[in-house]
Amino acid sequence: MFEFRFPKIGESGAGGSVVRWLKQVGDSVQKDEPLIEVSTDKIATELASPQSGRLVKCLVDEGDEVAPDDVLAILDIAKPNSEEEKPLLSSCGGEAASCFQENKKTSGWFSPAVLSLANREGIGIQELQSIQGSGNDGRVTRKDLETYISSARASTTSEELSVNANENRIPMSPLRRALASSLSKSSDEVPHASLVVDVDVTDLMNLIAEERERFFATHGVKLTITSFIIQCLARALEQFPLLNGSLDGDTIVVKKSINVGVAVNLNKEGVVVPVIRNCQDRGLVSIAKSLADLSARARANKLDHSEVRDGSVTVTNFGMTGALIGMPIIRYPEVAIIGIGTIQKRIVVRDDDSLAIRKMVYVTLTFDHRVLDGIYGSEFLTSLKNRLESVTMG
Repeated sequence: MFEFRFPKIGESGAGGSVVRWLKQVGDSVQKDEPLIEVSTDKIATELASPQSGRLVKCLVDEGDEVAPDDVLAILDIAKPNSEEEKPLLSSCGGEAASCFQENKKTSGWFSPAVLSLANREGIGIQELQSIQGSGNDGRVTRKDLETYISSARASTTSEELSVNANENRIPMSPLRRALASSLSKSSDEVPHASLVVDVDVTDLMNLIAEERERFFATHGVKLTITSFIIQCLARALEQFPLLNGSLDGDTIVVKKSINVGVAVNLNKEGVVVPVIRNCQDRGLVSIAKSLADLSARARANKLDHSEVRDGSVTVTNFGMTGALIGMPIIRYPEVAIIGIGTIQKRIVVRDDDSLAIRKMVYVTLTFDHRVLDGIYGSEFLTSLKNRLESVTMG
């Protein structure tokens, strides 16, 4: 028998959650064939079997949390010589029903995620045994237990029933749980501070309108304001390198490569942040092509783990939803995040006191106050503003 274990993968190596099994108990599995889909670091990944064999038992269910080195499944890798020696679909054989009931008498029958939730809710093994399971071999899944907990129990008071009747409890998706964990860590450990500047992007938007068709015809990708923002951001970070780093204990680590993460909205599922690497060496065309490619594959859930790692600063454009100003949370362990609001036509007073209608946008810098002070952040933001207001196609 072979124990199929959860490997250490992803940015943190802290584990993940089961999305779905790709094989059923009793199925044959070839070496390097995908066996299970898991979610780590906000990315869904198929884990392949390192051995050929037959899937004998699944030890985790959809929605379960798993940690590195946890046993996920048991494979029979023996090569049968006769019909009698072929692996059975279950280790219970003809006594499946009695074996099932015997297994349920022990905590080993239930996954760690189920036992952990049951312990928090004060549910014992005997009560767990009474729950109808929907998992493999009738195992109780985390979703089964959550449904059981949310339903009215015999001891629930009429007042509690009234409250429950007015609630709609929605379990978090694996991506949402990963986001919640990452954002909570950043919010708890990093002292956030924010600064805002008002940027005149009239000339920039006119330039995009003039060059959009030619750019697409020549390079095959759209010319967007986000591409210009990333290019200007990379130039500004070269001037203010503390923002292109992280904090390691008492040491500020300044990265040589400027790797810009771009938040991509996955509608109700959440946000994933692919990283455009080495922006300090890229021109506008290269940035635009990478942005289009990564964004498309992010929405199709086809990113590799390496493409969401090692970012040094993140850009999030919440202006697409109509929001004017936002104070985004830093992506741990980065030092800064840039927020872009919606572009509005506003009346502006010029230096000569004349009035003009200009296209304006609020740009927010949220930074780790342990690494830099407000003056440094303000000077950086002013540099970024000046670059956006004087951008060219060169």
